[in-house]
Parts: sequence; C-alpha cells; structure tokens
Amino acid sequence: MTAPTLEIHLTDDDLTEALRADARRGLTATPKWLPPKWFYDARGSELFEAITELPEYYPTRTERALLERVVGEIAEIARAEVLVELGAGSAAKTRLLLSALSAGGPLKTYVPQDVSESALRGAAAEIAAEFPGLAVHGVVSDFTDTLHNLPRGGRRMIAFLGGTIGNLVPAERAEFLTGIQRVLEPGEQLLLGAGLVIDPAVLVPAYDDAAGVTAEFNRNVLHVLNSRLHADFDPDAFAHIALWDTDNEWIEMRLEAGRDMTVTVADLDLTVRFARGEQLRTEISAKFRIDGLTAELAAAGFATEHVWTDPDARFALILAERR
Repeated sequence: MTAPTLEIHLTDDDLTEALRADARRGLTATPKWLPPKWFYDARGSELFEAITELPEYYPTRTERALLERVVGEIAEIARAEVLVELGAGSAAKTRLLLSALSAGGPLKTYVPQDVSESALRGAAAEIAAEFPGLAVHGVVSDFTDTLHNLPRGGRRMIAFLGGTIGNLVPAERAEFLTGIQRVLEPGEQLLLGAGLVIDPAVLVPAYDDAAGVTAEFNRNVLHVLNSRLHADFDPDAFAHIALWDTDNEWIEMRLEAGRDMTVTVADLDLTVRFARGEQLRTEISAKFRIDGLTAELAAAGFATEHVWTDPDARFALILAERR
C-alpha cells in the first residue's frame, strides 16, 4: 500500500480569517445571514450525521440507493483514471464509485478535497488501506475558491455529491460550474448530485424534523461564533425556522430571535442588535428541475451525457462532459 499524501492550501488560521470576514459581512447586512459551511465544527458534523439517519431526511439515503443502482453505468461511461471528490468528508459514498471505477477499469488515483484536514487525513488513510493499488492524494482547501489547486494529469472525473450544489445561489452556481469547467480538459467529466423539486409536504420536514436535531444543527452556527470568535450569542434564544420559497424553489433555514437582544462578537469588536422576531438566514438548499440544471451546466460549458433519478424522482445524478 502506498501511503496517502496531503496537500494543504487552507490552514486553521485561513479558516478563522474566512469566518471573521463572513461573520462581519453577514451580521452587518440587512437582512442578516451566515454561510452554511460554518455549521461544521466537530459537533456540527456529528449533528449532521445524526440528521442523515432521521426518517424525515431522505436526501442522503436516496442518493446512496441511486448511486448503488447506477454506479456501474457511471464507471462504464466515465472510464476515469483520476477521481476527484469535492467536499469528500468521510468519503462514505465514494467507496461505491472507487469500487466500480477500479473494477477492471483504468482508475489510478483518488483525490479527496475537504476543508477539514483531520477529516481528510482519516478518510485518506482508510481509502488507501481499502484500495491498496490506488494512489490517494488529499487536498485541504475550500472548493469554492481553490479549484485551480486540483492536480492535473490523467483522465479526470470530478464528483460533487450530496446535493451541496443547492447551497449556492444562482450566481454562485454559475461561477462555481464555470470554475470547474476551466480546470477540466475537454472530454473530462463532472458527476453532480442534486436534489429535485418535490412536494413541500415531504421536503420541509427533511429540514425541520420532529426530534429537533436539525434545529440544534442550525443553532450550532452560533456555538461556532461563540467558540471561535468569542461571541456571546445565547443559541437557545433563537428558534429554528425552515420554509419553502416557491419562487426560488429552495428551502431556507433561518434562526429567529425570541427577544430583543444585543450580541457582542469580541474578536471583531462588533456589536450586533437583534429585534424580537428578526431572522438570520443560515442556509439555502435549492432544489432543481432537470431541464434547468442541464441548462446551467450547458451555460458553464458542459454537455450532459446522462441523467439518472430515483424511482420517486427526488434526487438526480448527472454526468456531464467538459466541452
């Protein structure tokens, strides 16, 4: 077994600076907002793993079941020599892709990318042990602004799974997809996982479960600000809100202040006032229609090769080729 390697383009200091910038920008905006990536400290990651096991939360198990069903077709079409996974995390679903791509195929290298060095080290070591003939080269970075750091060489397929594309607003999606197109060579591919527009009666409970796990996950962003920027938020004073925006076709998660309050973010020398009932947006999770998403891919310079959906048309996997 070849030991995995790690390429670091994002340090803890870099993450802290990014959090400082996002917190200052978002908490002084009208209306207030924070990016969803700041949910994920160790506690946030544990809470999200718990969410994926909830009966209401269908996206993770739906995508996995779909991937299990079609992974052989994906491997046959892609014939990838290098699999790059953005936001790899624990690389749980990736094992399906790695097994299919390496079973008699040309796969030689796996490149997991994530913001968490510790998560990436663990995942890279596990994958290297499970697939001893595979070179594993991790990249610690933020996928939204360091795509140019991804290694070149060999026929690559970039996988971006989990429906995370939905956390980006349309302008951000266009920039992101164009960025991927620029780092790929003609004929190389993108495998995209995306949630589809479905009945809000099914969709909303996935983000507002009866057990309140998602509410705790949502409030965790305030715990992150308290611990990393020495803020004095009272997370329990904020209510979890999840709603379906029909016009934009996305779920919005918000935190609503239960009373008038003044919050100090010591590291930013910033005082933030909340009126009772004022809301802080913490996440959007856009859902897609196939025609709309393939049009976005086309605008970014991709040709859609194949689309797979689950039997209930709740989730899609799209394989697109860089033109």
